[in-house]
Amino acid sequence: MNVKQTIDRNREAMRLFEKCINTNDLELGRKLIAETAAFKTPVSPVPLYGAEGYLSVVSLMRKSFPDVQWKLVDMVADEKTVAVCWECSGTFNGKAPFAGLQPNGRRFTTTVMNFYSFDADGKICKDVAATGIAGILQGIGAIP
Repeated sequence: MNVKQTIDRNREAMRLFEKCINTNDLELGRKLIAETAAFKTPVSPVPLYGAEGYLSVVSLMRKSFPDVQWKLVDMVADEKTVAVCWECSGTFNGKAPFAGLQPNGRRFTTTVMNFYSFDADGKICKDVAATGIAGILQGIGAIP
Protein backbone atom coordinates (compact mmCIF):
# COMPACT_ATOMS: atom_id res chain seq x y z
CA MET A 1 0.00 0.00 0.00
CA ASN A 2 1.46 3.38 -0.95
CA VAL A 3 1.36 6.51 1.25
CA LYS A 4 -1.75 7.98 -0.41
CA GLN A 5 -3.64 4.69 -0.01
CA THR A 6 -2.63 4.49 3.65
CA ILE A 7 -3.77 8.07 4.27
CA ASP A 8 -7.08 7.39 2.51
CA ARG A 9 -7.54 4.21 4.59
CA ASN A 10 -6.94 6.14 7.81
CA ARG A 11 -9.36 8.90 6.80
CA GLU A 12 -12.05 6.33 5.97
CA ALA A 13 -11.41 4.62 9.32
CA MET A 14 -12.16 7.92 11.08
CA ARG A 15 -15.44 8.29 9.16
CA LEU A 16 -16.39 4.78 10.31
CA PHE A 17 -15.17 5.60 13.82
CA GLU A 18 -17.64 8.50 13.91
CA LYS A 19 -20.42 6.02 13.18
CA CYS A 20 -18.99 3.60 15.75
CA ILE A 21 -19.02 6.05 18.66
CA ASN A 22 -22.41 7.53 17.73
CA THR A 23 -24.03 4.09 17.64
CA ASN A 24 -21.79 2.50 20.31
CA ASP A 25 -21.26 -0.37 17.85
CA LEU A 26 -18.87 -2.83 19.50
CA GLU A 27 -18.45 -5.02 16.41
CA LEU A 28 -17.48 -2.02 14.29
CA GLY A 29 -15.22 -0.88 17.13
CA ARG A 30 -13.40 -4.22 17.05
CA LYS A 31 -12.74 -3.72 13.32
CA LEU A 32 -11.34 -0.22 13.90
CA ILE A 33 -9.54 -0.35 17.27
CA ALA A 34 -6.55 -2.56 18.09
CA GLU A 35 -7.13 -4.92 21.04
CA THR A 36 -3.89 -3.73 22.65
CA ALA A 37 -4.74 -0.02 22.33
CA ALA A 38 -4.62 1.55 25.80
CA PHE A 39 -6.79 4.59 26.43
CA LYS A 40 -6.23 6.91 29.39
CA THR A 41 -9.34 8.66 30.65
CA PRO A 42 -10.31 10.66 33.73
CA VAL A 43 -13.11 8.15 34.42
CA SER A 44 -10.70 5.28 35.11
CA PRO A 45 -7.57 5.12 37.28
CA VAL A 46 -6.11 2.51 34.89
CA PRO A 47 -5.96 2.48 31.09
CA LEU A 48 -8.90 0.92 29.23
CA TYR A 49 -8.07 -1.44 26.37
CA GLY A 50 -9.42 -2.06 22.89
CA ALA A 51 -12.89 -1.40 21.56
CA GLU A 52 -14.50 -2.59 24.80
CA GLY A 53 -12.51 -0.10 26.83
CA TYR A 54 -13.05 2.80 24.48
CA LEU A 55 -16.77 2.20 24.09
CA SER A 56 -17.21 1.74 27.85
CA VAL A 57 -16.51 5.48 28.11
CA VAL A 58 -19.15 6.15 25.44
CA SER A 59 -21.61 4.01 27.45
CA LEU A 60 -20.74 5.93 30.60
CA MET A 61 -21.41 9.25 28.85
CA ARG A 62 -24.74 7.97 27.53
CA LYS A 63 -25.88 7.35 31.12
CA SER A 64 -25.71 11.12 31.69
CA PHE A 65 -26.23 12.35 28.10
CA PRO A 66 -28.44 9.79 26.30
CA ASP A 67 -28.37 11.77 23.06
CA VAL A 68 -24.62 12.51 23.01
CA GLN A 69 -23.26 12.72 19.46
CA TRP A 70 -19.90 13.43 17.90
CA LYS A 71 -19.70 15.14 14.52
CA LEU A 72 -16.45 14.95 12.59
CA VAL A 73 -15.90 18.58 11.59
CA ASP A 74 -12.41 18.40 10.11
CA MET A 75 -9.43 16.09 9.90
CA VAL A 76 -5.82 16.15 8.79
CA ALA A 77 -4.12 12.85 8.06
CA ASP A 78 -0.77 11.34 7.27
CA GLU A 79 0.17 7.69 7.00
CA LYS A 80 0.36 7.13 10.78
CA THR A 81 -1.78 9.81 12.45
CA VAL A 82 -5.12 11.53 11.96
CA ALA A 83 -5.96 14.75 13.79
CA VAL A 84 -9.72 15.22 14.18
CA CYS A 85 -11.77 18.20 15.23
CA TRP A 86 -15.03 16.91 16.72
CA GLU A 87 -18.16 18.78 17.68
CA CYS A 88 -19.67 16.97 20.65
CA SER A 89 -23.17 17.74 21.88
CA GLY A 90 -25.76 16.27 24.18
CA THR A 91 -28.44 16.92 26.76
CA PHE A 92 -27.81 16.32 30.47
CA ASN A 93 -31.07 14.48 31.05
CA GLY A 94 -29.91 10.93 31.72
CA LYS A 95 -30.15 8.93 34.92
CA ALA A 96 -26.55 9.36 36.12
CA PRO A 97 -24.66 12.32 37.57
CA PHE A 98 -21.67 13.69 35.67
CA ALA A 99 -18.65 15.39 37.26
CA GLY A 100 -20.52 15.46 40.57
CA LEU A 101 -23.58 17.19 39.13
CA GLN A 102 -27.09 15.78 38.90
CA PRO A 103 -28.84 15.79 35.50
CA ASN A 104 -30.43 19.19 34.90
CA GLY A 105 -31.76 19.05 31.33
CA ARG A 106 -29.16 21.51 30.03
CA ARG A 107 -27.72 21.03 26.56
CA PHE A 108 -24.04 21.40 25.69
CA THR A 109 -22.04 21.70 22.50
CA THR A 110 -18.26 21.75 22.57
CA THR A 111 -15.30 21.30 20.26
CA VAL A 112 -12.84 18.50 20.98
CA MET A 113 -9.50 17.74 19.31
CA ASN A 114 -8.11 14.21 19.18
CA PHE A 115 -5.03 12.69 17.59
CA TYR A 116 -5.36 9.05 16.54
CA SER A 117 -2.38 6.82 15.73
CA PHE A 118 -2.74 3.79 13.48
CA ASP A 119 -0.86 0.50 13.53
CA ALA A 120 0.39 -1.40 10.47
CA ASP A 121 -3.02 -3.15 10.19
CA GLY A 122 -4.83 0.19 9.90
CA LYS A 123 -6.36 0.00 13.37
CA ILE A 124 -6.45 2.78 15.94
CA CYS A 125 -3.74 2.05 18.47
CA LYS A 126 -3.59 5.36 20.35
CA ASP A 127 -5.89 8.30 21.04
CA VAL A 128 -4.59 11.53 22.54
CA ALA A 129 -7.18 14.16 23.44
CA ALA A 130 -6.30 17.83 23.63
CA THR A 131 -7.70 18.96 26.99
CA GLY A 132 -7.04 22.71 26.87
CA ILE A 133 -8.87 24.68 29.56
CA ALA A 134 -10.45 21.47 30.90
CA GLY A 135 -6.94 20.27 31.81
CA ILE A 136 -6.32 23.44 33.80
CA LEU A 137 -9.69 23.21 35.56
CA GLN A 138 -9.10 19.55 36.36
CA GLY A 139 -5.58 20.25 37.58
CA ILE A 140 -6.77 22.86 40.09
CA GLY A 141 -9.65 20.72 41.29
CA ALA A 142 -12.48 22.74 39.75
CA ILE A 143 -13.73 19.64 37.91
CA PRO A 144 -13.02 15.93 38.53
